[in-house]
Amino acid sequence: MIAFDPLRALRMLNEHQVRFVVIGGLATGLHGAAYSTFDLDVCYQRTAANHEALAGALRELEATLRGAPAGLPFQLDARTITMGDSFTFDTTAGALDCLGTPAGTKGYDDLMRTATEMDINGVPAFVASIDDLLRMKRTAGRVKDRAAIDLLEALKQEKNRTSQP
Repeated sequence: MIAFDPLRALRMLNEHQVRFVVIGGLATGLHGAAYSTFDLDVCYQRTAANHEALAGALRELEATLRGAPAGLPFQLDARTITMGDSFTFDTTAGALDCLGTPAGTKGYDDLMRTATEMDINGVPAFVASIDDLLRMKRTAGRVKDRAAIDLLEALKQEKNRTSQP
């Protein structure tokens, strides 16, 4: 099993100038919730130039489709990314999920409206807002999202309480 190294994956995305927003468990933790995650989830901008940049970063991370049968032909290029929307990869930096249009959103531009740029141990990245994380988790409606929803709601209430005069 490959060690999960989200900083390496984020650095590679930045080096290739991929336009993305961090979502999922890592974003939940970056907002201050005690939440463990074992993959990096990003929402990527769906433009031709960004598909090319993302494909380059994924090739450098030696990405393979997670759960795909051995020997399944898969061409990791901009055309493939354009033809799909959501991909789950195993990479040399661990699990990386790339979503063009996460549940409950209209994609990258929608999330960027309220995203916050954060310094993640020296790596800059835009991170989805608590409200957008809640929207995605509620829409996805998976059992595993219930705990994250509770944590995010509590975090939101605490932030609202401490920001009041």
